[in-house]
Amino acid sequence: MYVLCSPCILNPSLRAKGITHPSDIALFARSIGRCKKFGIDVVPLPCPETQYLGPDRKPGTYLERLNTPEFATLLEGLCANVNKIIEERGSPLCILGVNSSPTCGVTSTYYGAEGDKPALRENRGVFYAKFPDIPAQDVAVFSKYRIYLAAPLFSEAERSYNTVIAELLRAHYYEVSLPQDAGDDHAVRDKNEHMRIYNHNRRAIRDADILVAIIDGADADSGTAWEMGYAAALKKPVIALRTDFRMNGSHERVNLMLEQASRVVTNKNGLLESLGCSLVHAHQPEKKST
Repeated sequence: MYVLCSPCILNPSLRAKGITHPSDIALFARSIGRCKKFGIDVVPLPCPETQYLGPDRKPGTYLERLNTPEFATLLEGLCANVNKIIEERGSPLCILGVNSSPTCGVTSTYYGAEGDKPALRENRGVFYAKFPDIPAQDVAVFSKYRIYLAAPLFSEAERSYNTVIAELLRAHYYEVSLPQDAGDDHAVRDKNEHMRIYNHNRRAIRDADILVAIIDGADADSGTAWEMGYAAALKKPVIALRTDFRMNGSHERVNLMLEQASRVVTNKNGLLESLGCSLVHAHQPEKKST
């Protein structure tokens, strides 16, 4: 189990001069931390720009400095080396990249101004575009993997469904904080226990990157609604899973304040897509060299 990785994520000095900020370093570190947590090998890709322009290059677009026959030849050779890795190890979970890179951008790339087209375009960089069948994910997305799962937990059915969703997320390499795992599963509690649970859950929401809420039922669970509001106030992404087909109004699936503060999805696949899991697929057995 492994990911292919833009080498600058492991060694930011490979990036063009002056473009790396502390926030970038933090994203890189969290992405590598996710891989370490789940035992995912990180296999660095070669850096075409460094090999062609050297380590002291200034920022530039593909059209400005890389659109040459020599660079095209270099790129083909590097792609052949990467394909050998894939043949030996099997398909990677994904390719990790850094958006805006002329070579390793995932959803945006500085290709260069051409006619009425802007320099920054929606597309993969020219190196990553050579691997269209391999899912790619930007580090800004991949680094957000800590999830707080807000949901009602007062019946066996609710707790069982919460566990199903938590295990689904963990199978896609997400760290999940599930309140029922912290002991919030019984009715007889004193005030000290109330405060412990409150502080534990509030801290877990603050530490999370994303809050996923289950909001089935005629009305959303009050505790879940509070947790959604708290996460929204902290400016954290909130994804609300509502499989209940009932509507709360002509234009609302649920209370409008909750709906406006979250992205509402209606099934497990929608949840995974909202998290970007379509880019990090389930693990496949690795091929063994013969």
